[in-house]
Amino acid sequence: MAQAVDAYLALGLRLGRHVDGLVDAYYGPPDIKRRVDAEPPRSPAALAEEARRLLADLDHDTELSPARRRWLRAQVEGLRTTAARLAGEAISYSDEVESCYGVRPRRADESVFADAHRRLDAVLPGSGGLAERYIAWREAQAVPVPSLRPAIDSLASDLQERTARMFGLPEGEQIDFELVTDKPWAGFNYYLGGLKSRVAINTDLPVLSPTLAHLVAHEAYPGHHTEHSRKEVGLVRQRQHDEETIFLVGTPQCLLAEGLADLGLEVVVGERPEPVVAEHLRPLGIPYDAEVVASVAVAGEALGAVRGNVGLLLHEEGASVDDAVAYAERWALLPRVRAEKMVGFMMDETWRAYMTCYVEGLPLCRSFVAGDPARFERLITEQLLPADLVAA
Repeated sequence: MAQAVDAYLALGLRLGRHVDGLVDAYYGPPDIKRRVDAEPPRSPAALAEEARRLLADLDHDTELSPARRRWLRAQVEGLRTTAARLAGEAISYSDEVESCYGVRPRRADESVFADAHRRLDAVLPGSGGLAERYIAWREAQAVPVPSLRPAIDSLASDLQERTARMFGLPEGEQIDFELVTDKPWAGFNYYLGGLKSRVAINTDLPVLSPTLAHLVAHEAYPGHHTEHSRKEVGLVRQRQHDEETIFLVGTPQCLLAEGLADLGLEVVVGERPEPVVAEHLRPLGIPYDAEVVASVAVAGEALGAVRGNVGLLLHEEGASVDDAVAYAERWALLPRVRAEKMVGFMMDETWRAYMTCYVEGLPLCRSFVAGDPARFERLITEQLLPADLVAA
């Protein structure tokens, strides 16, 4: 293994001892993990300096190709930023996001949200105020918990087949789904290595039928599990790019992973997947009107950017948690319990800057792919950075 790669894996594992969840996945050399686990924890300041030395070493590294050095450099810069912030260095939220994820957060104009509200008002069934109707419609689409597993299994089987047909899947890849509670996220892929994932779906709040297929596609096929397993075979096993055996929060790797995962359903099913989704949910007695779901999805898509504004309000503009929750209620048309869940995610030490990966990742990946499956396949098989997608 190249010395810089060894140093990068060790740095990520060391920093992970300070931030719960920062190491999203590790299936790399076990001796490196044993070595890190056996040593006393290093201070964040020492790890920030370790990252700086690695950045300097990468500038003069002759073992790695220029493309690998550039990718690693961006990853290490994200780790340096996280370590420096933990050590007490003053870093603005926008600078933190840009250094970690390779894009600068942008505040969306509220006129965009107001326009989405007008479009939603025109397509939502029922009568009364918009927020009341939107919340009532969404919550009426709750999937009964006993129906979740059969619905997930049915959708996953279909999406697995479509992904294999379009892009290929490694022989022996496998996913185990589970339902969990008391988590800040809606779903999570725990990649275990060996082409296996454990996907957890959080039931703290009712899972809604209009978002279920997207959730399964995002975490499984052709999203996180597909990317991890394809890269394990292509980059790690065939090309010995062992830096891919660790997946670290706070790095550009995450922004592209979330963007491609959010894009995945429309890539393998089509821009309007609702009729296909209905074929899986209706036989299970799960409420799902494909026509209304599609109309609401198109009308309200711009409201996803509310999350980015909430992050800036909290961490750059000094808004209180209550004010941030009220903002999410007003502009994202969320019931208070879901607005509190959103804000709670962005107040979590691990995830505070992570929301940018969803807000900026999807439009970046969608623009790059531009309807070409070959470009999506690049996202799940190559080492790319956000700047590569902009330049392409």
